[in-house]
Amino acid sequence: MPYLFTSESVSEGHPDKVADQISDALVDHFMAFDPESKVACETLVTTGQVVLAGEVKTSTYLDVQTIAREVITRIGYTKSEYMFEANSCGILSAIHEQSPDINQGVDKKKKEDQGAGDQGMMFGYATNETDNYMPLPLELAHTLLRELAAIRKEGKKMKYLRPDAKSQVTIEYGDDNQPIRIDAIVISTQHDDFDTEKKMLDAIKKDVQDILIPRVKKLFPKRVQKLFDTEYKLFVNPTGKFVIGGPHGDTGLTGRKIIVDTYGGKGAHGGGAFSGKDPSKVDRSAAYATRHIAKNMVAAGLCDEVLVQVAYAIGVAEPVGLYVNTYGTAKVAMKDGEIAQKINSLFDMKPYAIEQRFKLRSPIYSEAAAYGHMGRETQVVEKSFKDGSGTVKKVKVKLFPWEELDYTDKIKKAFKLK
Repeated sequence: MPYLFTSESVSEGHPDKVADQISDALVDHFMAFDPESKVACETLVTTGQVVLAGEVKTSTYLDVQTIAREVITRIGYTKSEYMFEANSCGILSAIHEQSPDINQGVDKKKKEDQGAGDQGMMFGYATNETDNYMPLPLELAHTLLRELAAIRKEGKKMKYLRPDAKSQVTIEYGDDNQPIRIDAIVISTQHDDFDTEKKMLDAIKKDVQDILIPRVKKLFPKRVQKLFDTEYKLFVNPTGKFVIGGPHGDTGLTGRKIIVDTYGGKGAHGGGAFSGKDPSKVDRSAAYATRHIAKNMVAAGLCDEVLVQVAYAIGVAEPVGLYVNTYGTAKVAMKDGEIAQKINSLFDMKPYAIEQRFKLRSPIYSEAAAYGHMGRETQVVEKSFKDGSGTVKKVKVKLFPWEELDYTDKIKKAFKLK
């Protein structure tokens, strides 16, 4: 029997995402000047105020206020009427040194013996329903908001847009778990004041229908474009006007959008956030590693859909377990437990090995802090950073390395796939 599945996304101007982006900008700057930094930064944003807190062990000094203001400016909070503005907001830093009790379990004489920065379980997921092996409802929700932000920054159409926005997409799936149609799209976007609420609602809904959705539709292959051709429910700012938003409308905190950051509710989540953490925190690094495993498994043709779990004990390098669930879609005559054993032999999941495999001690995190950490395009870019003394450093890095399909041949060989 057909069923419905829904995922949501939030824009870079959503208060929780503002907090994530500031936290990850700090991580990037620490990594750029001292790759061995240990970082756990939390950010709170509210009306006219930013609070930075957390634990850091590093040899570099940063002007954290300037970094935070640069992030807020890039997002688009640059007008006083937003009640949260880059140049005028107060910024309080309560960042202090990392506890030596935690650090002693992570740092070891041999780097390869580096222990996990915490206990816990992390999940990776992949499905062949999209070209980037992500769930379609989340991919559509992310794309709607990325394009909405692009339209806002271009400044040519929908000139009333403000930075805060949310989206939600409901897809109808068939008995074969393949998408049949779009059932509902929800767009809530912050905007400038209008003369009347009806005028506002009519204008924004028309622009979403005539400008945003056609632009998004063009970005997908024909099989996805067809899903837009059937009738679906469209809700635009369903509560009415949305003038007050961003950190003025809702306090934002680092790490409150972990489902948006991963798979939109598909698969599972271990509960740990990503942003603000250096890669010794397996909440981050092992989640990337399990996504890499899952994506390569599906791309190799081993299965159509898969969930991979890894778990750690704090201070211990070897994982305490690796779990695989192919949801009955495996293309080999093996149980999931047998598949997990073979996968475990192909991928070194010790924290140091993960860091080395993806070069995670590089400043690659800011780009992941909005619109999802998974399903993004791997690319090499040059980034520029400035420390507290004014020293500028340019670094060439590979973004989203965990999205590379560099293990498919190994998986095919191990499982004797053509």
